[in-house]
Amino acid sequence: MKDKVKFQLEYIINSSPKILYSYLEEPSALAQWFADDVTVRKGIYEFVWDDEKKQAQIVSSKENEFVRFKLINEEPYFFEMKIIQDELTNDVALAITDFAKEEDLENRKLIWNNSIDYLQGVLGA
Repeated sequence: MKDKVKFQLEYIINSSPKILYSYLEEPSALAQWFADDVTVRKGIYEFVWDDEKKQAQIVSSKENEFVRFKLINEEPYFFEMKIIQDELTNDVALAITDFAKEEDLENRKLIWNNSIDYLQGVLGA
């Protein structure tokens, strides 16, 4: 398997960190914007997109700040969604850290862009 490259994206989100955080870790909320279906059994999240399934578990999180998912059977790769709030303006941003093969990088970024558009629609932002 060819190594993946790490990439980061950042999006301005019109939401409070508390509301946004629920959309980053709750299965029913994730299913509204991130995947077609999300279930959790014994701490293992199963994400379903069309005919593709991926399993992951939360390996690190802090309420209202970030969630890091480790993909099962894809060591050492993970994806992280981090809430950043500007101390002066209170603007909220969502920083994404993910990995993709070099040839899939632009497509993966496009997928994140589309997913965040769905998230903003769900949040009414």
